[in-house]
Amino acid sequence: MVKPGHTKEGKSADRWRFRHPLWVRLAHWLNVLCLPILLMSGFQIFNAHPALYWGERSDRDRPILAMKALRAENGELRGVTTLFGHSFDTTGLFGASRNEAGALYRRGFPEWATLPKHQWLAMGRRWHFFFGWVFVLNGFIFAAYSLVSRHLWSDLLPKKEEIRKIGASIRDHLRFRHPFGEEAARYNVLQKVAYTGVVFVLAPLIVLTGLTMSPNLNAAFPWMLTLFGGRQSARTIHFIAAFAFIGYTLLHVLMVAITGLWNNLRSMLTGWYLIRQSGENHEKTN
Repeated sequence: MVKPGHTKEGKSADRWRFRHPLWVRLAHWLNVLCLPILLMSGFQIFNAHPALYWGERSDRDRPILAMKALRAENGELRGVTTLFGHSFDTTGLFGASRNEAGALYRRGFPEWATLPKHQWLAMGRRWHFFFGWVFVLNGFIFAAYSLVSRHLWSDLLPKKEEIRKIGASIRDHLRFRHPFGEEAARYNVLQKVAYTGVVFVLAPLIVLTGLTMSPNLNAAFPWMLTLFGGRQSARTIHFIAAFAFIGYTLLHVLMVAITGLWNNLRSMLTGWYLIRQSGENHEKTN
């Protein structure tokens, strides 16, 4: 659906395109609500045992990642993060961070990164599990509706000819050369790869590894432990996938900002996207 654009002087060559139907916008903003809560409550849960391992059991002598607080020779508390056997001083951020009174104390992730703020594992689990199921239900509805409405085939899955141009698209993005006009209203090949990867690979991976950490589900579906190589492996993959989601989100927000913050934001709020016929100064006139 398109309609002509308007300026103070009358009709312009710019056009409005209806880009996002209501169900896509609702799914998007529900995820915007869920993801920060899931990440912060997940960090709260992680803080109960701030280390990651591979396999079925915790091998405290060989963690993949560990956040600890150690006493220095002068008696000061220091935060130390160990990654694949290499240790880093992360005082103030990981291992040891300051409380409201300004005192350093033992803690994996700092207070400002967790939900609830103070160490409260039971409440963190409640937040995490409730919004985890909201996230799962939202994802199922989005995936089902994408299949039924052909949104998946028409808008999300990259075509063969688009895959062949992925190198050129990467080079254009690295040079901050972004499409404008009608092409800007459609997802480019990198967006399609990213969106389908997140919706159909990364999100299901996070859900499955999260479920694999449940002893009750392990008893009902033991193949899940076999699939991920043990409960600790599933926990590590869950953690890595969560940070992959953070990386994707930061990149997504960056691209939204540099390709027309208000035009992109408006299209996700109202559904309508303004197609400029020139790529010059498009953000100034939105």
